[in-house]
Amino acid sequence: MPNLAIYHPQVVHFVIALGFLGVALRILSLLGRGAWLHPAAALLLVLSAGAGWAAARSGDDAHGIAERIPGAREAVIEHEDWGKRARNVLLVVAGLEVLGLLFASRKAGTVFRYASAVAGLGAAFALFEAGEHGGELVYNYAGGVGTHSGDPGDISRLLVAGLYHGARTARDSGRAEEAARLTEELARIKSDDPTVQFLLVESKLRDRNDPAGALANLALIAIPSDNPRLATRHGLLSAQALAALGQADSARAILTGLAAKFPENRAVKDALEKLR
Repeated sequence: MPNLAIYHPQVVHFVIALGFLGVALRILSLLGRGAWLHPAAALLLVLSAGAGWAAARSGDDAHGIAERIPGAREAVIEHEDWGKRARNVLLVVAGLEVLGLLFASRKAGTVFRYASAVAGLGAAFALFEAGEHGGELVYNYAGGVGTHSGDPGDISRLLVAGLYHGARTARDSGRAEEAARLTEELARIKSDDPTVQFLLVESKLRDRNDPAGALANLALIAIPSDNPRLATRHGLLSAQALAALGQADSARAILTGLAAKFPENRAVKDALEKLR
């Protein structure tokens, strides 16, 4: 059979949507809300069971990459177990729905529909747990984020995001040395990105307390003439570094020039106010 790993996220969302809606319609149908609800609920629940089988199959194909992430194996297994429980209960529900259709004109049909509603509640719970553990795997362990496609560019973006957030967390926790180290690694990977180079400058000012080094890095950053956002940030950081070196007049001159070019910029106004 073809490898279905790449389709797992899409299929899973179909299972959840069809399953929850199908269970809701089945319960409403038993409350006498409309004859059309019986076949509608049956159709949705049978489709959900089929999609549940495909979701479990694609999950088996996809779990290897996530499971190899250090520390993620237990989360993968838990998500997989709940996914298979949801599939199995949905298959039972689908079977009850088919029987309900076959015996629709008899009393047994009503019994099967009530049984389907009860089993459907169990399926909804299993779907919720599978989805919750799947979300935990994706967002807490990066199981699939950046690695889903296997594309080197996606993996590089995952590393960039990890370094960026790791540096911020370290800085907020008072671990300046770690924040500086992570930012330097980020700047090494994204050496051609001026916004990342600005992060390195900020790290030298905040984590290393090295305004001279910050100015040296700023001198290496080429700013496009048609990009006022980058020009403003370059000027603000230059002024901050100069002020830290005790060169308040030079810092003020830069900020005054920025204020003339961008008179509505609040950050420039605030920086000038601090130098007064």
